[in-house]
Amino acid sequence: MKTIIEPFRIKSVERLKMTTEAQRKHLLKNAHYNVVLLNSDDVLIDLLTDSGTTAMSSEQWASLHLGDESYVRSPSYYKFVAAVQKYMPFKYVLPTHQGRPAERILASVVSQDGSIIPNNSHFDTTRANFSHAKATPIDLVIDEAKDPTSLYPFKGNMDIPKLALLLEKSQQNIPLIMLTITNNSVGGQPVSMANIRQTSELCKSFNIPLFFDACRFAENAYLIKRNEAEYQDVSIKSIVQEMFSYADGMTMSAKKDALVNTGGWLALNDDHWAEKAMDQLLLTEGFITYGGLAGRDLHAMALGIEEGIDEDYLKYRINSIEYLGNALDKVGIPVHKPFGGHAIYIDVEAMFSHIPVSAHPGQALNMALYEEAGIRACEISSVKLDNSAKQQNTSEKIIVRLAIPRRVYTKSHLDYIVEAFDNINRRKEQIQGLNMTLDAHPLRQYAAQFEPIIAQ
Repeated sequence: MKTIIEPFRIKSVERLKMTTEAQRKHLLKNAHYNVVLLNSDDVLIDLLTDSGTTAMSSEQWASLHLGDESYVRSPSYYKFVAAVQKYMPFKYVLPTHQGRPAERILASVVSQDGSIIPNNSHFDTTRANFSHAKATPIDLVIDEAKDPTSLYPFKGNMDIPKLALLLEKSQQNIPLIMLTITNNSVGGQPVSMANIRQTSELCKSFNIPLFFDACRFAENAYLIKRNEAEYQDVSIKSIVQEMFSYADGMTMSAKKDALVNTGGWLALNDDHWAEKAMDQLLLTEGFITYGGLAGRDLHAMALGIEEGIDEDYLKYRINSIEYLGNALDKVGIPVHKPFGGHAIYIDVEAMFSHIPVSAHPGQALNMALYEEAGIRACEISSVKLDNSAKQQNTSEKIIVRLAIPRRVYTKSHLDYIVEAFDNINRRKEQIQGLNMTLDAHPLRQYAAQFEPIIAQ
């Protein structure tokens, strides 16, 4: 059959609140024209993030009753560790309540003033955590990633020659190298197995550990299978196992590809780093066998790892993203290509060329989407700060991300999104920019306030 269907059926539903345009304008004004400040029950379709917004399966919900809530060394912990180590064979697996504390703990353990942390592209929280630990995060993604129209299938790849030059120059200041799979900051683009292997070999030649930011590892594995010729007949599970065989550790937000609403982990092999990480975990998250989670959460994560690498699910997931991207492309929306694993990225400067960067065109698109259709999206560029957390980073393209929650929205929801964009595109010249009235850092996109610029 040519039609790709959801490999599940709906067992329970959540009612959505319908609002009028007049109501949405009032709500947006009260939220200071920052859609992040809207109450979630006032949002019809929420594309702010795919993190923690998954619809868990009936098996996962049932497993909550099996969670053991003993304070230390619960059976739920060992079930979780076994599920991780089946595919990610690291010596130490430390649960955390989400990916951010795993990043914070790792940064505090390995960083010192003057440390350099290379990555294909740091996600904003990863960058902020390493910066807070007085390290300097550096992005070394390949040049193809900078062209939103390029169809190169692995635009998330590390630039190996640039990494080699950095290692030769600054080896003594580099405690580890990160690789983000998929590469969220450049459109959710995958990293090829060949590039993972080359990065690993280069790290080993300089005796520097390689860590994955692996929250979307399953989507990356599926895109390797689909786009890398030698893996087309290899199972997703085998691809995942090979990917992690090249790494020395990982941070993980289980709220993505482990299909849960909360949870994460830090995994690593180094005994000294693990000891320091466990000390940090005890201080800030809880005992090392629960890490801020309940036993039932550990049970749900263990099941989610298996469900997240199911090939039927991944086929549906990736094809749903492509369906939305192709439909937006057909109505003239400038989308980044090829379409990544978890989101569609809009080239806002191309869509709103009449709005100067200083007038925050990404926020203007967010405002228009909510006013038009009650849709909440996320800008991930022009309101970020640079490493000093003192000034705007103007080096990145302005992007609005439509992050699609897993197993949540149907095809008709995606069609509704396309219709909203089509309507906005037809009247885009009427849309004006915004002034920022309240700054906030280091992650100001979550707290900044705006007001519309009134045309003279």
